[in-house]
Amino acid sequence: MSSVIDIQKLQFAYGGTPFRLQVDGFHLQTRERVALIGPSGCGKSTLLGLIAGILSPSTGSVETVGTRVDSLGQGACRQLRLESIGFVFQEFRLLEYLSVRDSILLPLRLAGRAIDGATNERVQALASRAGIAHLLKRRPARLSQGERQRAAICRALISEPRLVLADEPTGNLDPMTGEAVLDLLFEEVDAAGAAMLMVTHQHEILPRFDRVVNLGETSNEASTEDSR
Repeated sequence: MSSVIDIQKLQFAYGGTPFRLQVDGFHLQTRERVALIGPSGCGKSTLLGLIAGILSPSTGSVETVGTRVDSLGQGACRQLRLESIGFVFQEFRLLEYLSVRDSILLPLRLAGRAIDGATNERVQALASRAGIAHLLKRRPARLSQGERQRAAICRALISEPRLVLADEPTGNLDPMTGEAVLDLLFEEVDAAGAAMLMVTHQHEILPRFDRVVNLGETSNEASTEDSR
């Protein structure tokens, strides 16, 4: 299997704060599903941002879907995310002036891809499986927190990305809906032959992953264990 994420000797710091993230080495393979755990503030969301090229490391290298994102400009990183990465943000990041349907389609439009009948059918199918098909014409102001999260998940999956990065994707959902959304994520990742790295505090779902990566409470160095 090919590597989807390859991190070497990464260090990152937020200016003016004591925060430091260090990851000596981390790899994620195609079709691998990995959970990222650790105490609040240890850098889990920061690591996702570095992998996606939203943040740049102080030192070290970050290769994502075959590209050194630490050496790319912002425009090239943005294009890489649109074409190859599905990102489920913890705070949703839905645009208030777009309907749910247009929010889901946004990555494709920004990437310059045509919206055809098959694409619209995929929007409908994803929304139905996420339980929001009846909300496609609504705007975020008329959605609950859980509905916003499900729309954000459909948006991350619409382009059938090679890599899905998910930051607490079920944190705002009730247990039954959260389970259905996890099923949707796993099924779509499998169908696309993609990889997934998910931040979670829900330890009861860890057996569903191939591996669990713990950033650690003190060193912020990634340690890995088999979840099975």
